[in-house]
Amino acid sequence: MANFVVAMEAAWLVRDVENSDDAIGVAVSEAGKRLNEADLEYVEVQPGLTSCPACGEPLDAAFLAADTALVGLELEMTVFNAESDEHASRIAKSEVGGALRDVPLKVIEVIEEAEDEEE
Repeated sequence: MANFVVAMEAAWLVRDVENSDDAIGVAVSEAGKRLNEADLEYVEVQPGLTSCPACGEPLDAAFLAADTALVGLELEMTVFNAESDEHASRIAKSEVGGALRDVPLKVIEVIEEAEDEEE
């Protein structure tokens, strides 16, 4: 059994905002609140990034139209004692998906943590 860091992206809808900075702040706050209410304080929430199609520079993943924003969030958690990276992905999606109902989630990266040498 190993420990894995699982990173997921989420699509968060924010209404009645005027700019992308406000939308990102509201999305991070709302996601954090819902995770904390479900006793998932250990899930890290950050604004997601996307690449500019013209120059390739990273941009905040917030798209605004008619005072409504779709914000990409990056969620990261450590899954302990999983059998494989696929098993860790399923555990992470189940845990986070239970707290963030109706929020699309996609696993974007799974990294196995190095085992510590016990003396």
